[in-house]
Amino acid sequence: MRKLTIGMATHDDYDGVYFTIQAIRMYHSEVLDNIEFVIIDNNPDSNHGKAIRDLTNWMKEPFQYLPFVKYKSTSIRNKIFELADTPYVLSIDSHVFLEKGSLKRLIDFYDSGLDGGNLLQGPIIYDDLKNYSTHFDFTWRGHMLGTWQTDERGSDKDNDPFEIPSQGLGLFSCRKNSWLGFNKEFRGFGGEEGYIHKKYIKNGKRTLCLPFLRWLHRFNRPNGVTYPNKYEERFRNYMLGFHELNLPTNELKEHFKDVLSEDKQSEIEKEVIELLQNS
Repeated sequence: MRKLTIGMATHDDYDGVYFTIQAIRMYHSEVLDNIEFVIIDNNPDSNHGKAIRDLTNWMKEPFQYLPFVKYKSTSIRNKIFELADTPYVLSIDSHVFLEKGSLKRLIDFYDSGLDGGNLLQGPIIYDDLKNYSTHFDFTWRGHMLGTWQTDERGSDKDNDPFEIPSQGLGLFSCRKNSWLGFNKEFRGFGGEEGYIHKKYIKNGKRTLCLPFLRWLHRFNRPNGVTYPNKYEERFRNYMLGFHELNLPTNELKEHFKDVLSEDKQSEIEKEVIELLQNS
């Protein structure tokens, strides 16, 4: 039985999917017998979607390809955990490189039982391949909850794991049976960072930074962003998550005042409360 599912949700990002998967296959050969892939394609009928399906014809490792068009959302990463046939799951963006040896160490970490059913993440490495960030704090910026911060314990990949409040979700991992899940009513982009971490804390779990689980993320998109990225949907996602977890919403509302009127915010919040009451 294979041990680790590596899954990604994508929307018109063939190049990212290609290089991420091929880099894993080329530079992590020691774990290929222990991994499977899951690809959730949120725009499968595009030229990118067709190219991704062609790529899978060249893959020798077990994989599942799911075209998903019911709605567009970054929260469809839930389906990676639903489809996984392994006890351990790693979700990554479709444009992430993993440092050599990190997947082997991740599997060994799980095999040792040291994960404790917690949410696992690692330091993001920037394009100079030197600077890094280990976590998010809970500061609002750019209509997102979380600002990159650096803990010096992340500088050495052999350091012990340590607890963090939050982190970007370009890479995160946990056991399949300990995944708490994003709110299934999330739509569009955003709202998951911070929310999922507080959900783990509320359930008596922790978020750990594994210094060896280092990942490089492509941020620049010279061809633009093709997926929906609307303030209304992002605010609604945060509102859903905050009400689900009984968190205060004052700072959330204040931060979005420059892009959403108080009347619009009240309209969305009323909808969210009714939705949660009826769910």
